[in-house]
Amino acid sequence: MNPSKALPIPADANVKPKSVARISLRRGLLYAVMVGLVLLMVTPFAWMLSTSLKAQQYILETPPRLFPSPITLESYTGLAERIDLARVVFNSAFVAAATTVGQIIISAMAAYAFARLQWRGRNIVFMLYLATMMVPSVVMVIPQFILIRQLGWVNTYAALIVPSLFNAFGTFLLRQSFLGLPKDFEEAAFVDGANPFTIFWRIMLPLNLPAIATLVVLSFMGSWNSYLFPLFVARKEEVITLPVALGVLQAGPRALTEWNLVMAGAVITVLPILIVYLFAQKWFIQGIVSSGIKG
Repeated sequence: MNPSKALPIPADANVKPKSVARISLRRGLLYAVMVGLVLLMVTPFAWMLSTSLKAQQYILETPPRLFPSPITLESYTGLAERIDLARVVFNSAFVAAATTVGQIIISAMAAYAFARLQWRGRNIVFMLYLATMMVPSVVMVIPQFILIRQLGWVNTYAALIVPSLFNAFGTFLLRQSFLGLPKDFEEAAFVDGANPFTIFWRIMLPLNLPAIATLVVLSFMGSWNSYLFPLFVARKEEVITLPVALGVLQAGPRALTEWNLVMAGAVITVLPILIVYLFAQKWFIQGIVSSGIKG
């Protein structure tokens, strides 16, 4: 039935007050829960920003205040004096961007081969590739470090980028998106004389922009926040990344941690991820929905 042609409800219709009150109560409880969850997630970030705008002597004041008074940028200037902020931000941005681009290219090509190309043992190889997701990343740190040391890549950008280029989850995500596309596009392109690479580059990739945007956000976030592996393979100032550089701000048990500097660094760490997500938010949600339906 067309909603536009539905008959209007008479003014004297028999609407039970109890039903209206029950619906209003449920809606009010739902809104209250949603507001509570929003506050629960926003409060740590608000406190982080507030602490970064406080002077050191006001951080442990009693009672604590969410809104700093006076507001100061001494934490950010002090952070720039303690570490080479411009250099470590550039290192993190370069490594995250290179890792993201590499993951997109490799995962997309592998996903297309698993989803569209017919070859013997395809499903077996894909299942073995997915099985690598069961191995905890911590277990792979020592073997990867030994391999990188034998290759002579310690304290180089290659040590930070190359091991992260191969992502089983990214291949799975894009494969699911490729499987959801009709084969009519490929068949029409084959009739026009297109080869598999042309179909992949000019047809399949543009049609999978939501899934690619999802992988961009996840890959950039994972590389930008990576701490453990860069701590092993890149310790020189020329290649050190932001999370590792911020680790030096954590003082030992006998010293006082300058939490205003730590929170200023945390704010700088969060901002690029937030910007990337805001730009790719629409495609990110579409990619999660479209890629997670087909099994």
